Amino acid sequence: MDNVTLQDQNIGRHFPEMARLFIDVMDEGSSEKDLREEYIRDGDIILHLKAAEDPTGRMLGFTWVARSRLSPEKASLYLIIPPAFRRQGFGSLLFTDMEQTVRAAGIHTLEAPVLDDCVEGLAFVRARGFTEKYHQLGMSLDLTNFDKPAYDALIDSLEASGFVFTSMEALGDTEEARRKLYALNDTTSSQTMGASREHSWDSFEDFQNRVCGADWYIPAGQMVVIDSLSGDWAAMSAITRFQGADYAYNLFTGVDERYRGRRLGTAVKVLALRYARDRLGAREARTHHNAGNLPILAIDRVLGYTLGRGKYTMQKILD
Repeated sequence: MDNVTLQDQNIGRHFPEMARLFIDVMDEGSSEKDLREEYIRDGDIILHLKAAEDPTGRMLGFTWVARSRLSPEKASLYLIIPPAFRRQGFGSLLFTDMEQTVRAAGIHTLEAPVLDDCVEGLAFVRARGFTEKYHQLGMSLDLTNFDKPAYDALIDSLEASGFVFTSMEALGDTEEARRKLYALNDTTSSQTMGASREHSWDSFEDFQNRVCGADWYIPAGQMVVIDSLSGDWAAMSAITRFQGADYAYNLFTGVDERYRGRRLGTAVKVLALRYARDRLGAREARTHHNAGNLPILAIDRVLGYTLGRGKYTMQKILD
């Protein structure tokens, strides 16, 4: 450990490796470009960003901690150690240094995602006072064998009753359309069973930067359902393929509670999955859902999803 140093200078040289680890180790899509933009955009709320390095400058792991804009007493933590460098004390070194920083910054609650099959990761955070806040189940679908003719009949029936199935690409991906997508995202995510009820973005501008400005944002993969009678946006399903990933990822599917019970969620999700198969060339789709979100889990079971690797959000209350 005497030859290991914690570095925050010229941290950007590690962004390509960090981006790969976010996908490979955390099942989260962040390109090098996304990380660089986040580093610049969120410089005022990044409390701790350091890499553990050996004498050659090789990265042995890193911590990335950002304060919540909506709840300044909270912060999110990513502590990622490549599998080859685990159980050598690098995580403990990074964590101790990080905790001193966040305490000094007045953070009261620290949250960290940990994959539910990572026994050593769960043991690590539990030994440091973290407890489970909620569980997201990981789901996987074989796209080569999921489609059924019955879905076409369902979509035709919904269209006949006045619902329009479209995408952000077809709508021109305009600012007006993005504002409606933001509102639908915000509303349906807060209505979701098992959700934390916390807003994901603090403003439309924040949504623009973090979602529409991200490398993974594909307008054609943002499927929406519009009620032609009222003009309301009723449902959506967003899908993408992260850089370097060999699968598609269904980021979110939501239905406004006023329109539930009509199978809009199933229909719009089918269209998103067909897009991933036919235009993104994916043979597998993955997603995560809160364990308490029974309606979307029921949809996934009907579509043929099987249980895969999920993740816990672990929480620590600092004294």
